[in-house]
Amino acid sequence: MSSSRNSQYVFAIFLFFYYGYLGLVSPFFSLYADHLGFTAIQISLVMSTPQITRILGPMFWGWLSDLRQDRIGIMRITSLVTLMIFLSIFYLQTFVGILLWMFLINIFSSSLTPLGEAATVHSLQKTNRFESHYGKIRLWGSIGFMIAVLLGGFWFESKGITTLPWIGFAILVCVTIAVWRLWEPPIEKQQLTRGELRSILKKPEVLWFFSSTFWMVFAHSTLYVFYSLYLQQLGYGKQVIGFFWMIAVAAEVLYFYFQRHAFHQFKTDTILRFTFVLGAARFLVIAYFPSFWPLLIVQLFHAGTFAAHHSASIHMVQKWFKGTTQSRGQALYSTMSYGFGGTIGGVVAGWVWENYGPTIAFNVAVAACVFGYISISQSTKFSKKAEITYPSN
Repeated sequence: MSSSRNSQYVFAIFLFFYYGYLGLVSPFFSLYADHLGFTAIQISLVMSTPQITRILGPMFWGWLSDLRQDRIGIMRITSLVTLMIFLSIFYLQTFVGILLWMFLINIFSSSLTPLGEAATVHSLQKTNRFESHYGKIRLWGSIGFMIAVLLGGFWFESKGITTLPWIGFAILVCVTIAVWRLWEPPIEKQQLTRGELRSILKKPEVLWFFSSTFWMVFAHSTLYVFYSLYLQQLGYGKQVIGFFWMIAVAAEVLYFYFQRHAFHQFKTDTILRFTFVLGAARFLVIAYFPSFWPLLIVQLFHAGTFAAHHSASIHMVQKWFKGTTQSRGQALYSTMSYGFGGTIGGVVAGWVWENYGPTIAFNVAVAACVFGYISISQSTKFSKKAEITYPSN
């Protein structure tokens, strides 16, 4: 029991630094690319590359993990390779060079999120503590993200965006050290069963669920790629931009800490449906009420559109994907949402932003939330039918 609890502390440290790295890249790398002279389309392609690598990367790492049943060992190797690739950014200035760099670094780092999540869930399941402790571990990732965003805003305001590679490298060193300190309870040795994953994916409730995750991340792509530039165009400085991001992450931290109350009060599918309603409202306000207080208030909605959606989605994934399919199920969630959803959403956002402007781009995000709501409603409908047909399951 003590080993399991200690491992949970180390997972929290890993998430703190890993999402701290994402807190540097997500809001500020677009500004770094803008400093290099990239166009809006080029910036959207660069910022969508992490999602592109999540289409195939997580599935490969998930398959390898289920085959070797050594999640932590794979993470240790990929974290080292990621760190070595990152060093090349100090010699790159061109669009093609940065695009290739972003692709390679994310091919390897794409293993860390799904395998880290699967290992965390496995550790918590061993002690029946998922609902009560997952959020409290995951919130440290949000805290790391928030601190990186807040301090990054002040730092880049005074020192300049050209220092971003140095800060990124320092954080990745911490990520690598944390990964090498991770420990997971022994995985029960099981043979991969041919067709087991395919049989799960044939269920319509599973397909509709993955469709909903696709649309949620698709909707957020405009936010993740262009929100910092949007605020900059509205006349806000880097410190204020960092503050807006911090408010959103602070809201998700609070949700993660109290998430067990949500799981006790509401069904998982009810939580998911509500997150799409919040998402539509959030993007409508960003599109049509771009003044300080409305923008600040809807940043609090991030507690629902990201934190609640993510926790509920992880809960759904562990319901369907167990044993030898756990890592691949987690990888599929990453692939369908952040892979396909993030990639297609990012490219569409760039094209719409370039040709029609921010208002239309955020309206596309609203439409995506509507499609996501329809998808999760269909998933719930087929799940209820399956429960009636196979009550023992």
